[in-house]
Amino acid sequence: MAQYIELRNLEGEMSEFRRRVAVAGVFVLVLFAVLLGRFFWLQVVQHDYYLTQAEANRISLVPVVPNRGLILDRHGAVLAHNYTAYTLEIDPARAGDLEATIDALAGIIEIAPRDRRRFKRLLDESRQLSAIPIRTRLSDEEIARFAANRFRFPGVEINARLFRRYPNGTLASHVVGYIGRINKKDVERLEEDGLIANYRGSEHIGKTGLEQTYERELHGITGMAQVEVDSGGRAIRTLSRTPPVSGNNLRLHLDLRLQQAAEQAFGGRRGALVTIEPSTGGVLAFVSMPGFDPNLFIDGIDPQTWSELNTHPDRPMVNRALHGQYPPGSTYKPFMALAALELGRRTPQYSINDPGFFMLPGSSHQYRDWKPGGHGSVNMHQSIVISCDTYYYQLAFEMGIDAIAGFMRHFGFGARTGIDLAGEAIGINPSPEWKQRRFRQKWFTGDTISVSIGQGYNITTLLQLANATAIVANRGTVYRPHLVNSIQDATTQAHRPVLAEAVRRLDFRSQNWDIVHRAMVDVNMPGGTGHRAFAGAAYTVGGKTGTSQVIAIRQGQKYDASKIDERHRDHALYVAYAPADEPRIALAVLLENAGGGGANAAPLARSVIDFYLLGTPVRPVDAEAAATAPARHAPRG
Repeated sequence: MAQYIELRNLEGEMSEFRRRVAVAGVFVLVLFAVLLGRFFWLQVVQHDYYLTQAEANRISLVPVVPNRGLILDRHGAVLAHNYTAYTLEIDPARAGDLEATIDALAGIIEIAPRDRRRFKRLLDESRQLSAIPIRTRLSDEEIARFAANRFRFPGVEINARLFRRYPNGTLASHVVGYIGRINKKDVERLEEDGLIANYRGSEHIGKTGLEQTYERELHGITGMAQVEVDSGGRAIRTLSRTPPVSGNNLRLHLDLRLQQAAEQAFGGRRGALVTIEPSTGGVLAFVSMPGFDPNLFIDGIDPQTWSELNTHPDRPMVNRALHGQYPPGSTYKPFMALAALELGRRTPQYSINDPGFFMLPGSSHQYRDWKPGGHGSVNMHQSIVISCDTYYYQLAFEMGIDAIAGFMRHFGFGARTGIDLAGEAIGINPSPEWKQRRFRQKWFTGDTISVSIGQGYNITTLLQLANATAIVANRGTVYRPHLVNSIQDATTQAHRPVLAEAVRRLDFRSQNWDIVHRAMVDVNMPGGTGHRAFAGAAYTVGGKTGTSQVIAIRQGQKYDASKIDERHRDHALYVAYAPADEPRIALAVLLENAGGGGANAAPLARSVIDFYLLGTPVRPVDAEAAATAPARHAPRG
């Protein structure tokens, strides 16, 4: 059997092998070249970029929120300050299922239904990527329980936060206002004003009152800290820190003791009171009753509590001294008398015979005086002292509305005073032009008659009325009312005074001021409408009582408060300044639906003035008896 021998071409195979090895070698060299090139690109060319990225992962820039400035009264009593507490916060972007997370948290930390409602509201209003508190002011035990279970709750942290506190609760709440969580509208406003950078890390902003007006002074300047963090984002150590600058402190004209005395004097009644220092325009007390507790708003008020405050029949959220608008009633008469003197429409000696009513020529309608049967012969002095309506009906008929409206602008009626609180109402200084704009109707002479005694279209705020009274008290200097006396720099502790601003000077004749002053003093003497309230006072006081109608009474019908719903009864008003020769305080007070000003508002004013001038403890006013009297036998003014 033949044998075949396979002959191999060893030389050819070796040549093919060498070729393949060379190709592979070149391929490997190319790969190494690409790899080395990439290394060079990343580590040399892009070194700075990736170093920055690495540092950003390792180091976090954390804003440091400044301490908010304090609010103090004129004696240094604290109206608003700060404290630190721990809060349990949820980051919605990291927490996943929020309901499940909250339910699980409730198993280790008490979370009330109110907390859940507040969280939902804050979630709806919150800025994007903002941690939202579910519980505030945690106890040490609650902090320890969460720390032991922290691994179960991604996106949930405990943080130390600064909280605002209003130690006096409802006292002066409408003056101080409150802070609240920053919402989307606040962010938009801060961006428009170019202030958003200074609010990084801040969760709260002033919403009302002085907290809102002086937000830029109170907030301070945000600091910054470089913090080294681990892979989970938890801080390890602080590398550097730019400290924040605390907000400035506000020192007020307001006297907290007087404010408290005035609020106590209301005895739970609805109303408002404003007291002003006539020589400076500084506001000594600013009362709106009832008030509210501003501490409710700091964490974010829950919808149920918010609804209760807004639907309460006594409207505690309404700042009656600033926003409330009321007919001034007979407190308007001294200004009418001064207008008549200055415009030459009356002399002090001119008298009328008051039969108890006034009738327009050619009309059968009677404009009644508060006193049936009238006052007989009445001159200007007596018209103020006994509050004769008929005197002013006739005066207004002869003066005309244009003269009245033009003169009343001097005292700020129908214009904002410019006080350092936002939202001031403007009131109404009625005129034919105003009525045409408002109602598209012509002005009638009968409208003028009602205006003359502070009724009809005549509407004012308590602040305007108090400021006008202060102008009378100081004989013509119009100051801009202001609550803040000075601003204390947080760094230097130096005080920057808020100077009294004289807006204008009313250069009326001195004898005309004297005539009105003497009459206002005699209002509180025997025979005057306020004499009972100020009997035995250790000082002289100039004042004027007032009663303003809430609903009209038909001609021939008698006013009977006992047959009228309480909310429809007359308002009681009183304006005053004291001591009459060198006034240190001017005020306006209103008691809603309380009846006659002499019987109800004047005693309240007496208590407040006694406290301020003499230190006498106040007595809460009891207006109910006079307000429900079956018939009015006392002056309406």
